[in-house]
This record gives sequence, C-alpha cells and structure tokens, in this order.
Amino acid sequence: MSSGSDDLWVELARLGIPETALQFRAIRSSGPGGQHVNKVSTALQLSCDLQACQLSAPVKARLKSIAGHKLTEAGILGLTAQRLRTQEQNRRDALERLLAMIAQAHIAPKLRFATKPTRASKVRRLESKHQHSQHKQLRRKVTFRDD
Repeated sequence: MSSGSDDLWVELARLGIPETALQFRAIRSSGPGGQHVNKVSTALQLSCDLQACQLSAPVKARLKSIAGHKLTEAGILGLTAQRLRTQEQNRRDALERLLAMIAQAHIAPKLRFATKPTRASKVRRLESKHQHSQHKQLRRKVTFRDD
C-alpha cells in the first residue's frame, strides 16, 4: 500500500477502528466501460463491524443515524466504492468515506437552550399588531348612523 493509504489506516486506528473490523470484497463495477468492465473487479465493498470498534456510545449512536440505510441490523456498515478505475483507488475512496462518516459522528451537536423574548421585543410586537389593526380599520366602509 502507498504512504497515503497508510495515513488513512493510522487515522482510523486513532479514531478507534481496528483493521480487524474492516473487510473488503472486490466486485465488478456497474455502468459503462466497454469490454473491460465485465472482466475486471475494480469496485470494492467495504464492511465495517461496529461491534468490534472502540467507539463511545454517543459516537456510535450518531454514526448509526449518519449511516442510515447503509447499516444492517447486525451492526455492519457497508460502503461500495466504484467511482474510480482501480481497486486501490476505490479502496482509498471507501476508507476516506468511512473516515469522514466517523469524523462527523465525533462532532457533538450544539446544545440549544430555549430563550424567552425580551420585554422590549414583546412591546414592539404588540405595537406593530396595533398599527396593523388601525390600518385595517381605516380601510373599512364608513357608515353614518342617525341615533
């Protein structure tokens, strides 16, 4: 493997994904490619067993929501890489996509706190409503009463 690929393995290990949790399977790519496409298995399917990964519970939960339909009931995350022309490029692409998903899962969502409107904003809103009401009242028909 090239040094660029080694960097990916180091980064995955740092995030808690051991090499034993990953499994690659070569398959034939779909789509155009002429006579060559039916002879060579350049696409790769990456399977990552999340049970074997050392990820914290909140990170696993976020990763499950990010993965969506790519995650099986057994906790296996499956990615297919077939955009590129060689097996090595597709392996790198699959690892990069897995790494991006895990990195995104490590980012905790920002906590939101409910706030109340200030007194001044309440007054402004009520004044605006009153002005709107006055404007509509001026549009009404004028009726004269003789009492």
